[in-house]
Amino acid sequence: MNFYARRITFYIVTLWAAVSLNFLLPRMLPGDPAAIMLGKLRRANGGRPLSEETVRSITSILGAEKGTSLWDQYLAYWGRLLQGDLGISSTRYPASVGELIAGALPWTVVLVGTATVLSFVIGLVAGAWVGWKRGTVLDHLVPATTVLQSIPYFWLALVLVAVFSVQLGLLPIVGGYDVFDFPAGPEFSAEFFVSAVQHAILPAITIVLSSVGGWLLGMRNMMVSTMSEDYVVTAEAKGLTPWRIRNRYAARNAAIPSLAGFGIALGFVVAGSIVMEQVFSYPGIGKLMIQAVQGLDYALMQGVFLVITLTVLAANFVMDLLYGLIDPRVRHDG
Repeated sequence: MNFYARRITFYIVTLWAAVSLNFLLPRMLPGDPAAIMLGKLRRANGGRPLSEETVRSITSILGAEKGTSLWDQYLAYWGRLLQGDLGISSTRYPASVGELIAGALPWTVVLVGTATVLSFVIGLVAGAWVGWKRGTVLDHLVPATTVLQSIPYFWLALVLVAVFSVQLGLLPIVGGYDVFDFPAGPEFSAEFFVSAVQHAILPAITIVLSSVGGWLLGMRNMMVSTMSEDYVVTAEAKGLTPWRIRNRYAARNAAIPSLAGFGIALGFVVAGSIVMEQVFSYPGIGKLMIQAVQGLDYALMQGVFLVITLTVLAANFVMDLLYGLIDPRVRHDG
């Protein structure tokens, strides 16, 4: 129980620090981000005055509210966050930051999440097999996948577009769905699902090819190391079948260190793949973040960064708890 109490306390403190830093950063910037945002919103509103609620939301999220202390602003900031109020976007006025993030989040989670899980599973299975057959021709998979991982992300994406979209015409080039078939936006139907899957294939392949090499190399090396452990040697001496030795003794233990890295990778799924989403103009969090930075949309930037931070913390928290169940030794460290 001490292990779980320490981990829960650590993540609570980290969560508080992350939210507090998100509160302080705009107030430490030179100038007044809140005043800049309000000016942009007024221009986006055609010069008409903004509602009192909009002004209060922006000043609470980004800058000092007149006549209130920093502590009162801090409490008001927490109150708005707990209500899901992340402010108003200046580049997409009058849309709220929460609405924009909620619209982009499913695209990123489904695409990048699925690609990350596929990459992890393929890397672990292939790495375990290559480690089991170490010294054979299968070892050539390691440098081949490592080369793919070292290729610049945007270049690999552009090559896939040039081959499968431009040359062969098999897959669409950009977007998350066919805007000509669905001009009013996403309509959840069988036709829309097929269109979304077709648009997601190339981005998913880009992510898998660029990341599978790391999982494969790590699992292969851990598998080779585990094969020399006493419990594996003992299992071989008992005459157990190679299948059981490989899967029940070697691979299961060799995969434990990769789970920590997988937890971090899952946490960063919400951050999206900025380069991939920009190349394919995919409507996810990564593209939303680029648009926020280019438009100096402080509220949207702050909201996106906060959501990414909270998701990374949540994913690592869950993986820490699972890691403690999978490997009891970590519960007794320290």
